Amino acid sequence: MSKIEDLRQKSDDQLSEELTSLKREQFNLRFQAATNQLEAPARIREVRRSIAKIKTLQTERASAAAKA
Repeated sequence: MSKIEDLRQKSDDQLSEELTSLKREQFNLRFQAATNQLEAPARIREVRRSIAKIKTLQTERASAAAKA
């Protein structure tokens, strides 16, 4: 749970930057998997879940801002 708490402390811009880097990493991992060069298959799952956490936080913040 500490990962989500760390993400909550970041600003919207920082979250967007991290999301961009994770998507780039996800693309590279998929490319490695397609060419059978993937060394850490579990990393795909970690990256996918991290992306989901960031998107969830962004949605929470957007809905909180809409209510305010």
